[in-house]
Amino acid sequence: MQAQRQMRVRAQVVVVGGGPVGMFLACELAGHGVRTVVVEAATAVSRRPRATTLHARTVQCLARRGHLDGIAPAPAGPGGAVTRSPFHFAGIPGLIVSAPATEPEPILKCTQEQLERHFEQRARAAGARILRGHRVTAVRQGPDGVSVTVEAPRGRVLECAADYVVGADGARSTVREQAGIGSRTYPATVSAMAGDVRLEDAADLRPGWHRTPRGWLVVKEVPGGSVRLRTVNCSGPHRARHLPLTLAELRREVGWIAGREIAMTSPRWLSRFSDFSRLADTYRSERVLLAGDAAHVHFPIGGQGLSTGLLDAVGLGWKLAYTVLGRAGDGLLDSYDQERRPEAQRVIDHARAQLALMRPDPELDPLRALFVELLTGVGGAGGTGGGESSYLGAMVSAQGTALPARTADASPWEGTFLRNVSLTTPGGRTDVIGLLRAGRPLLLRFGERGRKYGGQGRGRRYGFVRVVDADPTPELPCDALLVRPDGYVAWAPGGEELATALSVYFGEGGAVAPRGVRVPVAG
Repeated sequence: MQAQRQMRVRAQVVVVGGGPVGMFLACELAGHGVRTVVVEAATAVSRRPRATTLHARTVQCLARRGHLDGIAPAPAGPGGAVTRSPFHFAGIPGLIVSAPATEPEPILKCTQEQLERHFEQRARAAGARILRGHRVTAVRQGPDGVSVTVEAPRGRVLECAADYVVGADGARSTVREQAGIGSRTYPATVSAMAGDVRLEDAADLRPGWHRTPRGWLVVKEVPGGSVRLRTVNCSGPHRARHLPLTLAELRREVGWIAGREIAMTSPRWLSRFSDFSRLADTYRSERVLLAGDAAHVHFPIGGQGLSTGLLDAVGLGWKLAYTVLGRAGDGLLDSYDQERRPEAQRVIDHARAQLALMRPDPELDPLRALFVELLTGVGGAGGTGGGESSYLGAMVSAQGTALPARTADASPWEGTFLRNVSLTTPGGRTDVIGLLRAGRPLLLRFGERGRKYGGQGRGRRYGFVRVVDADPTPELPCDALLVRPDGYVAWAPGGEELATALSVYFGEGGAVAPRGVRVPVAG
């Protein structure tokens, strides 16, 4: 037998998994000058229908990094108070998710396939190396780095040596398993099916959410005359959940839930899923980190899975880059787990709460009626108004997220998200979104009172913090703000000294690696 040809790859970060989360993370890392390799088993982007919803906070963060150019329309501007998008809660219509008019649309409809292609193109342009058709078989940590064994095409074996490895390789994560990271799991209680079919009589199932005494049917029209069907059967989990789904089984399930036969043909993309949920015990084990479905899985009732995973990558990207490049304060990388893991737990809990409300028990009818009143009869909107609809909108869209303070005596600003406002600077008119596109920390100083904060960018500590002077604005009633690359406020006057916050987040600075360096491969 011919010996396998072994090759070696050296990178600063290896990202395992080339879905939207892994590709976006590669965009961020490579954009900071980190030598990045993405290892993905699939040879091409999957066309299978998956997530299609990006919620408001994810859209806002991606816009601040310039990653939605060509995908999302520009914000409407200051002409209106808010922009509203209709949504649902537990299948009940009437929920309104909104955002300030200076932000992008609060709900962006975009297929996972489109996002993955978009992020892969940007990652390659930034200098990341994408290895498709490669499968990770082993991950071994050492005191100075991580070794990743990869099966490559034509019997080759790659040994990737890296400073850090990120597992963005899905719910059955090899990286999570190899790193020995445990999980808290919630067993399945319902069975669900999905697929594209052609209805023989389109009037049999109209588009929308349909609740019956036996479960739910969700119907959406797709191009070509087909419909995208999803079923939720609340009588229990699949007994044969590992077997492929057939058209005959889907037809029986739809008929049972509907209480009548529904004729259908031309099946595509048939699959099963459930409400099984998982949360990793930690998002970091020394030099191994997790993101996306590798870290958390939940029932997809609120369309929050893709958004939650991308927010993981938003939070991890700059922290890991600054750690690799020697710019991070002690504990900055640990704060990734501290910030993102509680958010994933909340998403899991909220998804379970919505599913509890969806169960077809007649005793829940008064509770469902109450939610209908709350969603349709209370003013306000997600993140911008009062009332129960406002609270639920902020919860679903992650606009209610506030991060834990990292300084001992924090001002009320710390951990809040800096909304997009128009600013007058010596260079002219701009806004927060424009100032954060470079991915650097931002020190905003307002008027004469703000001039006393921070240097002018010449010291090692300030060399990668962008200092911008702006005219005072009533929308930001403070003298100065230190803004993280992800758009959250790291410091404001009224708490610790600015120097303390800079040290906590960014340490004393360090050498900057050359940008755009491609990763060599030695045979």
